[in-house]
Amino acid sequence: MLTQPGNPTGLPDVTLGSSDQLSLSFDDLDGDVKNYYYTLVLCNSDWKPAQLNPFDYLNGFIENHIDNYHFSTFPLQHYTHYSVNIPNSNCMPTRSGNYLLKVYLNSDTSQVAFTRRMYVVTSKAIIQGNIQQPVDPRIFQTDQRVNFTVNLQGLNVNNPISQIKVFILQNGRWDNALKNVKPTFVKADELDFNAVDNCVFPALKEWRWVDLRSFRLNTERVSHIEYGQNSTDVYLFPDYNRSNEKYIYRSDLNGAYYPAMLEQGYNPDYDGDYATVHFKFVAPAPFVNTRVYVFGALTNYECNESNQLTYNGTDGAYEGTLYLKQGYYNYMYGVIRNGTHTLDMDNTEGNWWETENNYTILVYYRPLGGRADELIGIRTLNSLTNR
Repeated sequence: MLTQPGNPTGLPDVTLGSSDQLSLSFDDLDGDVKNYYYTLVLCNSDWKPAQLNPFDYLNGFIENHIDNYHFSTFPLQHYTHYSVNIPNSNCMPTRSGNYLLKVYLNSDTSQVAFTRRMYVVTSKAIIQGNIQQPVDPRIFQTDQRVNFTVNLQGLNVNNPISQIKVFILQNGRWDNALKNVKPTFVKADELDFNAVDNCVFPALKEWRWVDLRSFRLNTERVSHIEYGQNSTDVYLFPDYNRSNEKYIYRSDLNGAYYPAMLEQGYNPDYDGDYATVHFKFVAPAPFVNTRVYVFGALTNYECNESNQLTYNGTDGAYEGTLYLKQGYYNYMYGVIRNGTHTLDMDNTEGNWWETENNYTILVYYRPLGGRADELIGIRTLNSLTNR
C-alpha cells in the first residue's frame, strides 16, 4: 500500500517542498529478509518516463534500501512486513509531476517487485467545480458529469490548448480515466470545462464490501470459514447481479481497502493473518464471449488471471479466489469482452446517478521548451457534497 498516513483511502499525493509524506508498506510472504530497494521515476501525464536524468528531479540518492522490516508474530501465514515513508531526506523530488515508485530486489532494477503511482504537486492552478446530472435523457439517470474551471493565476501560458493537459479520475482509477480533456472556453487565465457532453462517467453503484477484520467469526458477508492446519478459507455469501436494482446508499470506501483487526491490542501490519477468500457471482448462464473479474483496489484495479473468475455450470455461478490479509475491502464484478480491454460493469453492477463517487481533477503544464509535464493542480470533488 502507498497511502497518506492516517488516510488509507486517499490519493497518494504530496505538495512539493512541504513536509508531506506517504507511507509505503508491503508484505513478503516468504517470511525471510530480502534486500529491497526503491527509486522514483518522474513521468509525464501519460505515465511515460520523462526524458530527464534522475539528478534533474531528485535530491539525495537515486537508489534507496528499505531497511525497516518486522517479522509476523503468530499468523499461520509467515511473512515479513516492510515499510518506509516517502519522500524523505534520502530521496526528495525537486519537480512536480507524476512519479512511479519502483520497488526492486538486490539493487537490480530488472528485478522489479512492484510499482505504485504517486503525485507531487505545486499549487499554481485553482480548480473549482461541481458534479452535475447530465442533461442527455439517455444517460440522465445513470451518469455523472464533472463541471469545473481552472484558473491559471497569471501563469505565463502562451497556448493553453497544447501546454495544459487535464485528466479526470473516478475514485482514483486510471483504467477509466478521462485523458487530455480540452476546455470548452478559454477566458484570459481561466479555462472552462462545461460542455454538455464532456467529462461524463457512468456513475456505478456503491461498492460491494466484505469485512475480513477477524477470521474467528462470520461477519455480515461471510457464509462460513474453514480452518486447516496451516491455512484458512473464507467463503462469502453469493453475490447477485445488481444492474436492475434501484439505488441504495451505503457508506463505502469507493473501491479501496485498509488492513485492520477486530481483536484489540494487535497491530494489523504484522499481526494480521491471511486467508483464501472465495468469491461467487451468480449467473444463470455464462456471459457470451466475455471474461469476468472481481475488481477493486484489492486487485490494484487490474484485470488478469489472478482475479478472473471461472464459470461453474453446476452451481450456475462464476467463482474465484483471492489471497487477502485481514482488513475491510470494497469490490465489484466486471466483464471484459473478448478482443477489447475495457472493463464493463453495466451488466453486473449497473449505474445510478445518485451514487457517491470522488472525482479527482489533475492539471498538468508543459512550459515552452520544457522536457516534462508539471503537475500544477489537484482537486477532488465529491458527487454528494459538491453538487
